[in-house]
Parts: sequence; structure tokens; C-alpha cells
Amino acid sequence: MGSGSALPKRVVTNAEMATMVDTSDEWIVERTGIRQRYIAGEGETTSTLAIAAAKAALEDAGLTAGDIDLIVLATATPDNTFPATATKVQHALGCNGGIAFDVAAVCSGFLYALTTADSLLSTGKAKRALVIGAETFSRILDWEDRTTCVLFGDGAGAIVLESPDSSDLAEKSGTKAQPGIIASSLHADGAQHDLLYVDGGPSTTQTVGHLRMRGPEVFKHAVVNLSNVLKEVIEDAGVSADEIDWIVPHQANKRILDATARKLKISPDRVIVTVDSHANTSAASVPLAFDTARKDGRIKAGDLVLMEAMGGGFTWGASLIRI
Repeated sequence: MGSGSALPKRVVTNAEMATMVDTSDEWIVERTGIRQRYIAGEGETTSTLAIAAAKAALEDAGLTAGDIDLIVLATATPDNTFPATATKVQHALGCNGGIAFDVAAVCSGFLYALTTADSLLSTGKAKRALVIGAETFSRILDWEDRTTCVLFGDGAGAIVLESPDSSDLAEKSGTKAQPGIIASSLHADGAQHDLLYVDGGPSTTQTVGHLRMRGPEVFKHAVVNLSNVLKEVIEDAGVSADEIDWIVPHQANKRILDATARKLKISPDRVIVTVDSHANTSAASVPLAFDTARKDGRIKAGDLVLMEAMGGGFTWGASLIRI
């Protein structure tokens, strides 16, 4: 397995946000844990960030683009309505001809993409996959709405997965002892649409629209849904919470991360937190946090890692992975 990430050049601190809307560093940190975010500038798009993250993941895995025959890209902010941003990544890497498509599940997108890629690899439809989460959420924010614009940032993260028969690491992946995805669980509840959505789209308003969110309601659903799906995956895998080395959560809000850890009785020291420096990067947040923790040495080969996320839709999910 390899991983990589990419961030825009521009860093926007809370102090700078306070010059744009009626807010303060203290207000943002107290309620979210966010201290800064990265915002895409001219020439930086979802695809350029995804391409950079993909190249970094391939280098980390010791592979070339020619080794990849599947690209699944999770995003709610594609470059174009169509074609899929994944095809732009594929072309830029130079591995045309394989499978490439986007997955739209907002903040849960990377978990949806990961599970989809794992299924295709397990059935022999592909041998090696790039799973990418990439977003430029800054392009769908209402910059006059202080309750939402302070929460989000841009970025991309990617990992490389291999099918069992192409891996030199194990005869069978995804067991308790061997590298791979051990268990996953995905959910959706369309009845909660109005709690977190974008008020535009090609079929309705013929515009991109802006993100709208009812924060307190989302918070309540997030803590319950995430703790439940994490328990599902742990039970399905036949492991205990004590065996989990790291939780890599969706980086939406530090209070949600803390509350979820408490419900599972897992020490906060085992939760990877990057929301302070990246803010909420939607589908990119889990792979960004994962890559950060791998590169700084916290997550190591052999570790048992639990990933989770919840986003608009509502969608939510989790995956347990042996690194």
C-alpha cells in the first residue's frame, strides 16, 4: 500500500477569516478545533490536486502509472459535470484504457470509493487501484455565511490498493493478520437531505449552488451514526476496540471526533486529528489524515486502522484495514 496527498499553496488562517466575515480565531477554535485551511487558487482544481496526490501515492508504493488499471475518485466538487474527474487523472498519469470513474457521497465519498475499489479488486476486475478523495469545497461556499465558510478547505489524498493475486505481501489480503481491507460498512439516509446539502445543480437550478448546513442537527446525527457504524465494523471483523491501533476519522469537527472516541471508549491519543490544519476537506479528509499519519511515522506496517466518515445525504461508513 502507498499513500500520498496534496494541498493548495494558499493557507488561510482564522485571523484572515475574521477579516472576511464576523468571526474570530477563538470562536472557530472553540467550536471546531480548526486553526487554518488551504484554499485553491488560480490553476488549482480538484483534478490538479488529485493528480498530485496520485503521483505521490504511486511513488510511495514504488509503482508506475502503468501498474494501475482502476481509478476511483471520490468528490463532490468535480472539474466538470462530466466527464468524470477520474478520467482526467487517468489521462494525466498516462494509464488510459483501464477503469476510471467518480463516486459522489460527499464526506463519506472516500469510504464509498474504497469499498467499491476493494470489491472490484476482489472479483478480479482489476489488479491495482488508485483510490482518491479530492475536493475544492471553497468553490461552493457562501463566503458571507460564517457558520459554513470557516469550516471547509481544499485538498486531496490517495492510496494504492492491490488485489490479492498481485500482492507480494500475502496470499490473501484483508484477514486479521494480513494487509488489506478486513471489513466495511456503508449507509445512507436520504430523509436527512435538508440538513446538509448544496442549493444548486444542473438539473434543478442550472447552477453550482452553495453549501447549506444545519450544524447542530448534523452534529447529533454524526456522533450517533459514526459510533454505530464503527461498532458494526469492529463486530463484523471479530476484533475488539482495544486491538485498534488508530482511528482515522473524517475531519469535520474536533468535538465530533472526541465524542465518537468517548462513545467507543477509545483513547483520544489513538485518533488521528488533522482538522486543526486542514479543516473539513470532505472526501479528501480521511486519505489526507491517513497520509499525514503514515508520513510522520505514527501509522506503521502491520497496524490495524479504522477509517470512518459521515457526510451529506446523509451518507456514512467505516472500513477496518490492516496496513
